[in-house]
Amino acid sequence: MNNNGFNDIINRLFRSGNPAMLYIGINVIVFLVFGVGSLFLPKGLGDEIVYQYLAFPADIAKWPVRFYTLVTYAFLHKGLFHILFNLLWLYWMGNLFLDFLKPRQFQVVYWGGAIIGALTFALIYNLSPQLNADGATLIGASAAVMAVFSAIATLVPNYSIRLLLFGDVRLKYLLLVYVLIDVVGVSPGSANIGGNLAHLGGALFGFAYIKLLQNGTDLSSFLIKKPKLKVVKNSTPPKKTEVTNQAEIDAILDKISKSGYDQLTTKEKQILFDASKN
Repeated sequence: MNNNGFNDIINRLFRSGNPAMLYIGINVIVFLVFGVGSLFLPKGLGDEIVYQYLAFPADIAKWPVRFYTLVTYAFLHKGLFHILFNLLWLYWMGNLFLDFLKPRQFQVVYWGGAIIGALTFALIYNLSPQLNADGATLIGASAAVMAVFSAIATLVPNYSIRLLLFGDVRLKYLLLVYVLIDVVGVSPGSANIGGNLAHLGGALFGFAYIKLLQNGTDLSSFLIKKPKLKVVKNSTPPKKTEVTNQAEIDAILDKISKSGYDQLTTKEKQILFDASKN
């Protein structure tokens, strides 16, 4: 790969302002660092570091000294297929989410899903007599990705995506299938009970976020930056058409947040489509 190609990748991942691409980049870097680093450590020490110090523990007694794991656990993955599956869904659903909502809303949904997913995992492990919280840990971005998926499927449930072998599938049906898989996956004897519990917690948060948003409560409003007033002399006023177009687009996005994509008129959908191509 030449320098231009490498620079294009770096720009797209870290300088585009797209939070989905940013987290894809960070996850890949962390995965490579731990993968390569483990080659220079005694066998098993790399996994011990991850699960003892960076994974999120179900044992509440460990939280005071491992509080930071609510963040670190979401950047760790076990094996190539684990990270590949998560990041592919983050790419697809994250970019779709950002077609309709704002980056600050993505941040709240992503991290809200990660945190609620982890707490759901810990809560069930501590309450269930069939599960043992001692030694149980959680890693992976699955809960955060599931929250993003659930949010966009709740916002535009009839939006269709094309899947290999299945053709066009509406988001609401795709989400339903994944939720059912996770529900089945929490039955006794399942191999990934903790991960499935986290998925369900993340999905619940994504659903709740959109429902609150449609009722007028935006949990990401604390991230809105208040504009600073300043006097600019001899400035050229913006073109009227540009201001009008941006105001029109913002109004359409607000309508989607409150009523859903299906409530847009054909003209509004075309305006949004044209704007996404600029």
